[in-house]
Amino acid sequence: MTVPTPRWLADIERLLPIRSQFVVSGAIRDNFLTPLAGGATLAPLLRAMWERLKAQGYRFLLVYDPIDGVRVYPDELEAKELATKLFELKLAGGNGNGGGQQPISLESLTGIMRKLVAERSARCALVLDFASRLTRQANSLNEGEHRFFVAAEKLSLSAAPVVPMVSAQAAAPTSTTLSPPKEGNGKPQFNPVVWLVNRAQDMPSWYTLDSERVESLIIGKPDFEMRQAAALQLAPLFAGHANASEAERAQFVKAFTDGTEGMSLCALSDITELADRQRIGIREIDDAVRCYKVGVPDNPWRKDYLRDKIRDARGFIEDRVKGQNQAVVKTLDILKRSVMGMTGAQARSGGSRPRGVLFFAGPTGVGKTELAKTLTQLVFGNEHAYLRFDMSEFAEEHSSARLLGAPPGYIGFDAGGELTNAVREKPFSVVLFDEIEKAHPRILDKFLQILEDGRLTDGRGDTAYFSEAIIVFTSNLGIFIDDGMGGRIQNVRPGDPYEMVETKVRGAIGDYFKFKLARPELLNRMGDNIVVFNFILPDVAERIFDGMLKNVAQRLFDELKIKLAMPAEVRADLLARCTQDLSNGGRGIGNQLESVFINPLSRALFELDLDGKERLVVTGLSETDRVITLKLQAA
Repeated sequence: MTVPTPRWLADIERLLPIRSQFVVSGAIRDNFLTPLAGGATLAPLLRAMWERLKAQGYRFLLVYDPIDGVRVYPDELEAKELATKLFELKLAGGNGNGGGQQPISLESLTGIMRKLVAERSARCALVLDFASRLTRQANSLNEGEHRFFVAAEKLSLSAAPVVPMVSAQAAAPTSTTLSPPKEGNGKPQFNPVVWLVNRAQDMPSWYTLDSERVESLIIGKPDFEMRQAAALQLAPLFAGHANASEAERAQFVKAFTDGTEGMSLCALSDITELADRQRIGIREIDDAVRCYKVGVPDNPWRKDYLRDKIRDARGFIEDRVKGQNQAVVKTLDILKRSVMGMTGAQARSGGSRPRGVLFFAGPTGVGKTELAKTLTQLVFGNEHAYLRFDMSEFAEEHSSARLLGAPPGYIGFDAGGELTNAVREKPFSVVLFDEIEKAHPRILDKFLQILEDGRLTDGRGDTAYFSEAIIVFTSNLGIFIDDGMGGRIQNVRPGDPYEMVETKVRGAIGDYFKFKLARPELLNRMGDNIVVFNFILPDVAERIFDGMLKNVAQRLFDELKIKLAMPAEVRADLLARCTQDLSNGGRGIGNQLESVFINPLSRALFELDLDGKERLVVTGLSETDRVITLKLQAA
């Protein structure tokens, strides 16, 4: 396979006859595929640039950084002797015979720059590394810094491309071992100055705008072809490569290339090193990529015990979320798909998407949040392990800074975002976005990237990966709708058949995303994962009531070591009072139980002498002036 040339390197080579300076920004600390005599290797920027310029007849690079000063690249005797002769360098550690740098001021650097761009006896280039650190504020320069940049700008305009006229004396200043200079392509080219900056704005804004001879180049993340070529180079370093079949090797390259979308070639090298240390072979490349992304060597989704728990989970879930058979079945289907690694299987590459996406819609108090907690308990053994974000807190557009981190340059941008930090800390989790319709539409746009690519980058540039998480949205959309005159009317009511509730709620959700938000693509990303919860029916309400009453009795025993009992007629009276209005679901039942039973019980207990009492019977209740009083018998 032919090694592809990074675009920025090809641009430098193409523009050398017409551009005297280059400002290179972006992924300058990445590695780059570099052709060598014995094949190809992943090399840092300086090595990649040198190999390209050497083929054009360049003899050496002068590399400057604000800490160590100037040095010669490559670190070879021939290059150092020639550079020392031409620029009168005094390199510490050997006078040009190996090692060392020469600390210099910006004023001395200006002098070297003048000599270099006018040099006729040898093609060479000046690389200003860590140029982002030359000034504290790029657009607020002190006098010395301003003079330096003005001098550099002037040189960019006054420099002229030349064909080196190499004399024997210049070519061999001190040593008889020097090889003759290369002629390169024999065409006029500049001796360029290359600025390496993290971001283009690290240079004074006027510098690149006011000189046509200064070219700005941005190094982006490697594309599919580049990652594929890197994967081929790194494949032999994985355990089991030598004995793998051609089909297995091809599958490895495809999985490595697809799984590292958006990553640097440095990341691919790090994944290879990590795989070696974790003893991950060529057939487990997905585990190596996942381990790099989320930092956890073990994959909970592949544990045998999880399959056993999910197989027997229906009863466990329905014990906590009552009367929502459709939601339970859909949730378990998502879990089973996640465990089997089939999420996104219909797409060419779906490995980066979240493990599962669920959109819980329906009336308030019917168990949407409770099911998310139960899901967390089932998978991770702790219902409090889920990450919950109340989207009513993100109703303003500027609140996205809390969720994702402030943009660069704003106060607090280096702290990251609440969401991205939480997912980096707990990559295997259930992430709950509660009442999603209350978030600002601009914030909802961020979920497109999460649902499609399974990753999100915060304000400081760090990426959080959602590929091992289950995403759960909850919403009350569709229960009430606008009446067209600024008011709201109830769209579905308790007692409506479930088929009607589901149809109307789904329709209202579709209208909301398609017409009100004008974001049908977000609805499309959620696919068929919208789960509509039904209203609490009377028989389900009774089961919920009994469960809550049992919790009250358990709390009484835990706190006071007293057992609670009541006759059937008292229970029936309480049930009628708590379930007369089911529009607020299970939460409404709990609120009524607190009002008509827990509060009167607490009042009675407060006045009762409980010393030596082991059993408490509620023999009746009465209501006077809307105040309920319990009749208790202690034993």
